[in-house]
Amino acid sequence: MGKRINNIKKDLDLEKIYSVEEAVELVKKHATAKFDETVEVHVKLGIDSKQSDQQVRNVISLPHGTGKTKKVAVIAKGEKAKEAQDAGADLYGGSDVIEEIAKGNMDFDVLVVTPDLMKDVAKLGKILGPKGLMPNPKSGTITFDVKTAVKELKAGRIEFKTDAHGIIHSPIGKASFSNANIAENLKAIVDAIVRYKPSSSKGVYLQSIFITSTMGPSFSIDNNTKF
Repeated sequence: MGKRINNIKKDLDLEKIYSVEEAVELVKKHATAKFDETVEVHVKLGIDSKQSDQQVRNVISLPHGTGKTKKVAVIAKGEKAKEAQDAGADLYGGSDVIEEIAKGNMDFDVLVVTPDLMKDVAKLGKILGPKGLMPNPKSGTITFDVKTAVKELKAGRIEFKTDAHGIIHSPIGKASFSNANIAENLKAIVDAIVRYKPSSSKGVYLQSIFITSTMGPSFSIDNNTKF
């Protein structure tokens, strides 16, 4: 732990469980870095992450976005490439974009592909996979509805999924957001996580919920809150 965080922790009860409103207030109060810190939520789920039918993965458009504009690349041809351009994609095209990715040129945050070109993009798995950029139908990034995908991604649509420990990590805004906007984004994503609870999951599903900022301490939220 850095000296700054240790000094902050001296005056906090980090074992306490807070309401959403209290936790958001504390996160904003202690986001004192010289940049606009990202506010994140970390949700531990009562699932067996080794079981494929208990993976939790889906997408959500946060009501107030994440505060970060994503660079969206689209691999499509013909009218769909034009659709990507009109929707505001940062990079669009067919074989030319594929060739650039093959060279390691990936100046984008998310990649959208039309299904007819997915067979060509699949060959880039070893390049895209490690960077988390491989398109996936569950994340809505393999689609013919290019216009909607680009606009939603630009507006703050995010993908959430469990890691190997059954934890979901997700941005829910910036420290500069209002308390209400952070709280609404938080409630939206937790509500979505609950909505996509695997039917085979047993016991307590929401085991813990923490929110934090990039450089700040984390605060536990009562997981019995009605989201």
